[in-house]
Amino acid sequence: MSHITARSLIALLLGFAAAALRAEMIRNLDYGEAAGQRLLLDAHVPDGPGPHPVAILVHGGGWSSGDKAGSNHPGDGADISPWFPLVSGAHFTWFSINYRLAPKNRWPAAIDDLDTAIRWVKTHAAEYKGDPDRIVLFGHSAGGHMVMVAATQTDPTLRVQAVVGFAPVTDLVADSVRRGGLSKSLQWLFGLPPEITPAAREELAAASPIFHVHPGMPPILIVQGDADRTVPIQQSIDFIAKLKQTGDSGELITRHGAPHSLVQGEKIDTTYKAPLLAWLQRQLGSRDDAPGAKAP
Repeated sequence: MSHITARSLIALLLGFAAAALRAEMIRNLDYGEAAGQRLLLDAHVPDGPGPHPVAILVHGGGWSSGDKAGSNHPGDGADISPWFPLVSGAHFTWFSINYRLAPKNRWPAAIDDLDTAIRWVKTHAAEYKGDPDRIVLFGHSAGGHMVMVAATQTDPTLRVQAVVGFAPVTDLVADSVRRGGLSKSLQWLFGLPPEITPAAREELAAASPIFHVHPGMPPILIVQGDADRTVPIQQSIDFIAKLKQTGDSGELITRHGAPHSLVQGEKIDTTYKAPLLAWLQRQLGSRDDAPGAKAP
């Protein structure tokens, strides 16, 4: 092999190595199938060798709208795009998922899909430079409800290391009482009438995380604006109190003056970011056996 050829080969190999370390966004990966419907997610692979902490992002939208890419209507209440630079900047491998939506799909289709996504991520995280032993769930509003439900589950195959809810719905019964009946979203999700009948109350309670808190849950952080008119912050205060009663770890970061929408909240209060990242560092940290890994 000539000197020039060898030099060219070395340059080519270095180019491949550099490309492998660059951040990459991969769209529309299949993570499962349910009722004849493909379940898709987007994956962001950070630069650097990893293994990186992993975040699974779950959009809101009243269980009936929203999208993994941010939102079908950017800037609305289901838009989770403010999370993308946050977790990317903290060098997370992250996966943003779609799930089956109401009214076509009734509960528990959405949480079944999240469970499928968690198992898929645990199996495939290393392929995207992620650490399957350092996973956090992010969920907003209805997606926040879903990640809190996931936190209450006891199946070891669904165990994650941390859960972050932004304005999560944790008590569907209290929400319905406050509204004087079931919201349209809940009627679609469960196929129930607007009246709070005993049967409806029982079904709502069965799907409400606050009624299923138990010792041994993963650490939970809630981030919510005190000007939220969609999900009252009192729900989050009550949920954190319930966690502490059982000896679980729960913290609340209040965004002063912020409404329900993540996008609108970014215009009012971004002070949550530093304590959120510090909390993630405490919960996930760096793997002892991966000294080169980047932690948030």
